[in-house]
Amino acid sequence: MTTTTLSPTPVAPEPVHFYADGLRIAGHFTRAVGASPGARGPTVVCIHGYTGRKEIYMPGYIRELSQAGYNALEFYHRGFGDSEGPKLRCKPWDQVTDILSAMIYLRQRSDVDPDRIGLYGTSFGGTTGMMAAAHDETIRCAVSVGSSGDCLRSSYDRRTYSDRLDWEEQMKVDRIQRVMTGQSRRIPYGELAPSGRAELDSINTMYKVDEKYPEGYPIENFDHTVAFAPERYVDRISPRPVLFIHTERDTMVAVTEAKHLYARAQEPKKLIIIPGANHVDVYEPRNPQVFQVVVGHLKEFFDMHLRPQAVHQ
Repeated sequence: MTTTTLSPTPVAPEPVHFYADGLRIAGHFTRAVGASPGARGPTVVCIHGYTGRKEIYMPGYIRELSQAGYNALEFYHRGFGDSEGPKLRCKPWDQVTDILSAMIYLRQRSDVDPDRIGLYGTSFGGTTGMMAAAHDETIRCAVSVGSSGDCLRSSYDRRTYSDRLDWEEQMKVDRIQRVMTGQSRRIPYGELAPSGRAELDSINTMYKVDEKYPEGYPIENFDHTVAFAPERYVDRISPRPVLFIHTERDTMVAVTEAKHLYARAQEPKKLIIIPGANHVDVYEPRNPQVFQVVVGHLKEFFDMHLRPQAVHQ
């Protein structure tokens, strides 16, 4: 007689909202599979990246975390998805405020243990997530995947010197336009954040940003972003643990960015570099095998630091 092992029944995400700077931030809260009614459980805040297409690449992470026994909160930053705010404008410090507001929201829920809230950010979500962790001691542990430590330095990796000169001329024109008209010119995502061949292909085949946002992203995002450098603050997270995961052949965010973050962070800290993979391989729709490697590291990290025995050590 054979016994069939059934996978845990997925939990339907609950539409939720909270406010940041008076703006309505929309998201979903997914309960841990098998959670007892009324129990306060460990929870992970999941932060999306620069494109804002969390509906494309976040579902696999939410599913895996929920099945592993974690509540998961995902939301659109202001200006993205169903959240209020200027459409597609990315101001990193505003996004940090969104994350800190999410933490306050979670601590009001009766099904969340306020002492066991961790954070996972993918790509630019890890950049803003590390900054948020540096400013909020209630974030018990934090993970970044494929994230920049200094956004100006990272931007240099994406353009040649001659391209940067041409780009700066565009920025000068746009700065004048913003002051005189209040509007920033919108451009395709691939022009705002150029990348290598594999990642560029994913913009069309997975993110489909031109299909979702045909009007383009405001060029002002560049000015807002390049002044942002969480590596200057990451040491403040200690003694809370941090984990940096990066792919070896990332041509969107160079692997050296993770090494810079790791060097600036204090113990306890860990750096994992996944050989042979690129920036978008960490997403299930793109590379299920690499996705599972990343998920395995996430589960191990959160099991170590968000389970009851870890909290009371």
